[in-house]
Amino acid sequence: MIDIENLKFQENGLIPVVVTDFYSKKVLTVAYMNRESLEISIKEGKTCFYSRSRKCLWRKGETSGNFQHIVSIKTDCDRDALTVEVIKDGPACHLGTDSCFNDYVYKSETLGEFSISGLYELLEGRMKDKPQGSYTTYLFEQGIDKILKKVGEECTEVIVAGKGGDKAETVYEIADLTYHVLVLMVQMGITDKDVLEELAKRHIIDHKVKQQKMQ
Repeated sequence: MIDIENLKFQENGLIPVVVTDFYSKKVLTVAYMNRESLEISIKEGKTCFYSRSRKCLWRKGETSGNFQHIVSIKTDCDRDALTVEVIKDGPACHLGTDSCFNDYVYKSETLGEFSISGLYELLEGRMKDKPQGSYTTYLFEQGIDKILKKVGEECTEVIVAGKGGDKAETVYEIADLTYHVLVLMVQMGITDKDVLEELAKRHIIDHKVKQQKMQ
């Protein structure tokens, strides 16, 4: 663990902070902290920044209720910048959006990291816009019963492939199942964050159970 005394604050006493979402890994905002706001953040477990425009401390969420609960704080190799990983209670941006970073300056047409959250957002768009000729559109138009039927069918395909011991086929079927489960989630308004939070709760419970068995 790095002591605050080893951090390099700028001449104005500030250090830049990149805030990221614990679940989605998205960059939420870039802000600044001074020594006092950093100490408050660590003590309270919630982000506290220094406003350069107002020249005062401000706790994120103190007026909006959109608090940011700190999971970890890391510094870079030069000790002159921080990343803060948080679990947020609401939008990070004052405009009411999930992140302050929404407008592309450039985006490659061929390169890009695939993610479950990215696929989820794409499926949300399919449900909203319902482009013609899309299989996803077909599922949403057919409704919950059709979606649930497909989830059941894909579960069976995973079992058959797994029982057969064919790794490549099992991966293929798991991908199909994952896609249809995500469609179900979008249909029901269940986010990937909801599922990750539930898994995190189970991880804590499982950890406690293991500790009890060792005693």
